[in-house]
Amino acid sequence: MKKRDLITRYSALERINHWVVAFCFAFAALSGLGFFFPSFNWLMNVLGTPQLARILHPFVGVAMFFAFLIMFFRYWKHNLLEWEDVRWARNIHKIIRNEEFGDTGRYNLGQKCVFWAAIISLLLLLASGIVIWRPYFASAFPIPLIRLALLVHSVAAIGLILVIMVHIYAALWIKGTITAMVEGWVTPLWAKAHHPRWYRAVREQQSQSTQQDKHP
Repeated sequence: MKKRDLITRYSALERINHWVVAFCFAFAALSGLGFFFPSFNWLMNVLGTPQLARILHPFVGVAMFFAFLIMFFRYWKHNLLEWEDVRWARNIHKIIRNEEFGDTGRYNLGQKCVFWAAIISLLLLLASGIVIWRPYFASAFPIPLIRLALLVHSVAAIGLILVIMVHIYAALWIKGTITAMVEGWVTPLWAKAHHPRWYRAVREQQSQSTQQDKHP
């Protein structure tokens, strides 16, 4: 297929933003599992040494939060729930069988759920992380609140890990999705099959741009 026939799904800056979040998540999740499970202590070496991991883990987490915040402000309008999402959910049995259904926009209901679950988990992780962050902030909070924050932080972290596992599985399941996030483009057939309403909007925008070029 000729390059001019391909459709841009994500710009270079969007892809860089995504992979910054992905790498921060990997470092924070692996080191965090090392803190939480004694049998996984060796995972703390992902940030150098266990001592260094304890210092860097919260900074990596904050970097991940703000990198995802950029994504949030860029994509939140595309992730608002709409009536088409209800129809998508009612036909989830078809989706599971890898049968496309509905007039999906830029993102389907599954992707929207991942998006909102991720931002909620990250907000909980940031808030609880500040409370338990030694030596900077923890001394300002009472012990009972720190204990509660530890529980919230652990639950939110496990929740985010599960959400990202679903995200990765779905990306591998739908052929062409990884290419979109690595190289930035998708084929017209992919766009029309998986996100038909978004495909029509892109084509309409391209048509308008072509007409403007012809009639400046």
